[in-house]
Amino acid sequence: MNIQIDKELLTILPHVKIGINHYTKITVSESPQMLKGRLQLFQEQLYFELDTKPLTEFANIQEWRAVWKALGADPNRYRPSVESLFRRIKKQEFLQSVHTAVDLNTFFSLQYDIPIGIYDLAKIVGDIQLTQGNEDDSYDGLNGRPNSLNRLLLLKDDYSPFGSPYVDSVRTAVTAETTEAIQIFFIRPSMDTTEALQLLQASGKMFTSMSGGEAESFVLHAGQTSIALENDQA
Repeated sequence: MNIQIDKELLTILPHVKIGINHYTKITVSESPQMLKGRLQLFQEQLYFELDTKPLTEFANIQEWRAVWKALGADPNRYRPSVESLFRRIKKQEFLQSVHTAVDLNTFFSLQYDIPIGIYDLAKIVGDIQLTQGNEDDSYDGLNGRPNSLNRLLLLKDDYSPFGSPYVDSVRTAVTAETTEAIQIFFIRPSMDTTEALQLLQASGKMFTSMSGGEAESFVLHAGQTSIALENDQA
């Protein structure tokens, strides 16, 4: 499996980058109480911070809104997933525990203030590309409705789009049956690759400490636009 950044996308977003954690031989199960507690505490702390600090003052959210504008998308209509998460917490609509993979994904997104998606590799067809969506790109999302991805940043395989820092698809969702997954960190364009790799490795270590298995970490950017991934599904 190859994962690559569309070179045409780099003409619009020359500093775009994604982090990749590839997990193998994992077990997805109910989250331990420690993770549930930390996730709840993170949300409560953020709620109190949002009570005194407007969303527009969070640098990471500002940066992602700027990405949307560069692509020609309306950030007020298609909010990056991390901003949507913050808005839910501001209204005290705290996320409840699902399972280890989803809970850790949410935890990392809150910890680093970036959109992150996790996908079941058994449900991905062929190669993966990070690119810009067009008017034909859409899917049924985890938000419970069909979503247009026109002008949005998206991930697609040889079958169709399946992920985005806006909202992910139902098709590639991780479940209790998942044993191999890929986690995509939509890194802030301003973050350097060394810091991004450290972030990925720390996250991978925490993920495998709870779900078992092994993790490999990679960063794709203008200087390295693709990698060949050896996956168990091949």
